[in-house]
Amino acid sequence: MRAARCEVYGGPADIVVRDIEAPRAGPGTVLVDVAAAAVNFPDLLFIADQYQVSVPLPFTPGSEFAGRVAALGEGVDGFEIGDLVHGSVATGAMAEQVVAPVGSVSKIPEGLSMAEAASFRVAYLTAYHGLVTAGGVQPGQWVVVLGAAGGVGTACVDLAVRLGARVIAAASSPERLEVCRRLGAEAGIDYAAEDLKKRIKEITGEGADLVLDPVGDRWTEPALRAIRWGGRLVTIGFAGGIPSIPLNLVLLKNVTVRGLELRTWTQRLPEETARAREHLAELVAQGMRPLVSEVHPLEKVGDALQRVADRVNTGKIVIRISEEGER
Repeated sequence: MRAARCEVYGGPADIVVRDIEAPRAGPGTVLVDVAAAAVNFPDLLFIADQYQVSVPLPFTPGSEFAGRVAALGEGVDGFEIGDLVHGSVATGAMAEQVVAPVGSVSKIPEGLSMAEAASFRVAYLTAYHGLVTAGGVQPGQWVVVLGAAGGVGTACVDLAVRLGARVIAAASSPERLEVCRRLGAEAGIDYAAEDLKKRIKEITGEGADLVLDPVGDRWTEPALRAIRWGGRLVTIGFAGGIPSIPLNLVLLKNVTVRGLELRTWTQRLPEETARAREHLAELVAQGMRPLVSEVHPLEKVGDALQRVADRVNTGKIVIRISEEGER
């Protein structure tokens, strides 16, 4: 089968496409014919050997996929050959076939295309846990989303609006803020040109109720300073770098800071995750769709990864593995 391969640790330009041996379904796993695979920021960390866990060379990058069930391992129930599914793995998704644990695969909610399904599971589950499970968002509350035009950011904006929150999108250009406005953001802040803390205070009055932060870097502290007394900050990732924050701000403002790492959350919070997926499926039935901005063929996987590395994408970038993976 064809697969993207990381044969040396490095960057997007080092990823090649090879013919390799196809995998087989083992006990408790599902073999999927992949139609589409989404690009996520952790993919870049894996290929640079900068993730929390190192993956031995060579390996196939990609954590999020959609396709059709090709085979079922021993002990697997609930699926049939040909079922349309999406799922997540640590690595291995950017290939014509992938094997995933049965618990990491679910049927595609009706109405999603393959490209949308590949873009949905990780981003929207992260957004839901950030907003609801960790963030306790309520209708009418002010929610600030940093990195709001990216894959996770657009999911957070979209879902927060649908949950009745008042959303402030923070992104790095007017063009990217326009994407968020079309998703329903009430206000936008160009944090490359504006004072983030000052603008949040001006828009909200008392400060934000909740900040969702997939960026980190120098933006976390001003966002924290703009949270109202008793508000919350949920850190989702560090696309811009790991920040340092003064804990006296957390103490003086009675702010709750929560960390959200989806892999361990789904393992340790199965009931909350099941409720999240059920609610998300209901919203899909009502018309919710992930923003897929670009679809690249497998042969251009390096270009797709570089787009995410450069943080120029809006919404999700998808790798088309088969014809079904078209948007």
